[in-house]
Amino acid sequence: MSHLNDTNEHWDLEIKPQAGLFDLNLKEVWRYRDLLVLFVRRDFVAQYKQTVLGPVWHIIQPILTTLTFLLVFHSIAGIKTDGIEPILFYMSGITIWNYFSACLTATSNTFVANAGIFGKVYFPRLVLPLSVVMSNIVKLGIQFGLLVVVMTWFAATGKQPIQLGLHTLLIPVLVILIAGIGLGLGIIISSLTTKYRDFTVLISFAVQLLMYATPVAYPSSFLQANKYAWLIAWNPLSALVEGFRYALFKTGSFDVSSLLYSMLFMLVVLITGAFIFSKVERTFMDTV
Repeated sequence: MSHLNDTNEHWDLEIKPQAGLFDLNLKEVWRYRDLLVLFVRRDFVAQYKQTVLGPVWHIIQPILTTLTFLLVFHSIAGIKTDGIEPILFYMSGITIWNYFSACLTATSNTFVANAGIFGKVYFPRLVLPLSVVMSNIVKLGIQFGLLVVVMTWFAATGKQPIQLGLHTLLIPVLVILIAGIGLGLGIIISSLTTKYRDFTVLISFAVQLLMYATPVAYPSSFLQANKYAWLIAWNPLSALVEGFRYALFKTGSFDVSSLLYSMLFMLVVLITGAFIFSKVERTFMDTV
């Protein structure tokens, strides 16, 4: 009996249908880490390639927003800033909020904006939203560097001393939580926009409203006696913004239980996002 047809064939890449709703194959995402790096570079370079000032816009935007908040909320409304210099208070809130906003709005358009790429070549689809979160780290780094420069100036003039300690180690934890919530909500919305394009129109407006429901332009203590204080307390982003200020200035409203609540919320939205993303990924080319 001939055994010529019994030779085993070995393939470099074998594409199989997903077996389950949560079959995200993170090992394969790691194999495509070089592509992930290329997408990170593309996202950052393409955004400013045809602009005059380029990445300098990352510095101009928080400065202008800080000046606006300083005029409206501090000078006109007279809202106190929990013992933090107003400029530092607003700039710190804007810095961490901008990162969340950028992650959410960009990942929420993953399927629709990249339908052309998805239809031509195979790669783990999760690479694209992950690249958005990572590319915005660069933007966060630039704005955080600006914040550190301003903090150093205030410390040199004796107006706001720099408080370093164990609380400072909270910063990377808070950034990870912010990134996780932005990624989770973003891929949920992205999955929904494959069928319901209205979400694309509403997302920018919703992010703006959410900012005012988060203590970015005011401290949580400002609303303690307000009937809407419960709404701010249940917002998982509130603890992260307040925690970011506490990590920088060691003052403000912050407690561990609120941080744990935000962490639980992040896990829920990531798991929910993975569920929906895995389901939509298999059929989205038929609806986009």
